[in-house]
Amino acid sequence: MKALRVIAYIGAAILILFAVLFILAAFGPQFSGGWLITGLIMLGIGFALIIVASTLLKQKAAAAEAQQQVVLNIDLPGNVNLKTLKCKSCGGELSAKHISMVAGAPVVNCPYCNSVYQLTEDPKW
Repeated sequence: MKALRVIAYIGAAILILFAVLFILAAFGPQFSGGWLITGLIMLGIGFALIIVASTLLKQKAAAAEAQQQVVLNIDLPGNVNLKTLKCKSCGGELSAKHISMVAGAPVVNCPYCNSVYQLTEDPKW
């Protein structure tokens, strides 16, 4: 939708430019009412395109962006032995449903003591 908005703005700018040229040419050495009417119609269409691009297309783009959903799947390579995870504060046993991703980091929410902390990985050596 963003590309459609940009195309509408460019089209409006071209129409308004030519409308101004037609209006200026209408008041040349010999007055031409046809050129004046054509310029005014083009000017109206140009401003209508700006209104449509700024309101209707922007609302559709915002609605489309609001419906996006991001799913994070983690694929662990090889054989992975998973130990039981215990809370650092109270020692309660935690499961995968108590871990959530916040700003790209795994965060643990303990249901027993309500403590919240970032999950860290111990060094392997």
